[in-house]
Amino acid sequence: MARTKYDGIVQAVRYGEEGQILWVRAFLRRGPTWSDSLLIDRKALVDKLKSGKQFVIGKRVELMASTFETSSPIRLVMKNGQEILVAGEPGGEKDCLEGAPLV
Repeated sequence: MARTKYDGIVQAVRYGEEGQILWVRAFLRRGPTWSDSLLIDRKALVDKLKSGKQFVIGKRVELMASTFETSSPIRLVMKNGQEILVAGEPGGEKDCLEGAPLV
């Protein structure tokens, strides 16, 4: 069975008071390997998703280099004229990356 390809893995998320994502801690694919953990703001994450990049929620497996445990994909959903970032089932009017730890 072929592995699903993705361009980034979101490890943790930080929300603002309004419920929008301020930034995420993520790893980005760099050819056959992965970057160190990076902080990506909401606008940059939305731009990457709009350009066709695929991101998932996950965490690095300890002592296993470029091996990750992944869960749900991150999607950009339009709701009432607003762009909302969701992982899992879209629930409300705010960003919700279900499964990503808070920072």
